[in-house]
Amino acid sequence: MSIGNYDNLTQLGSKVLAESDPKLSQLEVVQNPHKNINYVARFSTREFTSLCPITGQPDYAVIVIDYVPDEYIVESKSLKLFLQSFRNHGDFHEACTIYIAQRLIDIAKPKWLRICAYWAPRGGIPIDVFYQTGEAPNGVFIESTDEFRRR
Repeated sequence: MSIGNYDNLTQLGSKVLAESDPKLSQLEVVQNPHKNINYVARFSTREFTSLCPITGQPDYAVIVIDYVPDEYIVESKSLKLFLQSFRNHGDFHEACTIYIAQRLIDIAKPKWLRICAYWAPRGGIPIDVFYQTGEAPNGVFIESTDEFRRR
């Protein structure tokens, strides 16, 4: 069964290095093979790294992205490379989190998206940043993200 044309993908199946800046990173999408069904896709990483824009010190986060696809699904290798491009990027926790959400919304145009960023404490204070586009569509299972905070 063919689920789409992948000619537009430039990263999958190729050796590609992460960009040094998220603005240069290319997110890619493919046609959703189940666009008439509401379902949640989750991406999570426990190894997200960016830099403090003031001190240049590394900041670490667990990032959880849930979305209900519409016409497109996010190609996971491009997402991995996009997230990796933050490693040498200096910005505040809130800015990084919202930028990730906005880029995903712009490229994938999901029916619904939620991002939860659990940043490691600095000076004893964790900063958790949450964003979602509105109410999730009726009938989809939205798993709690509480488990990520405990780990």
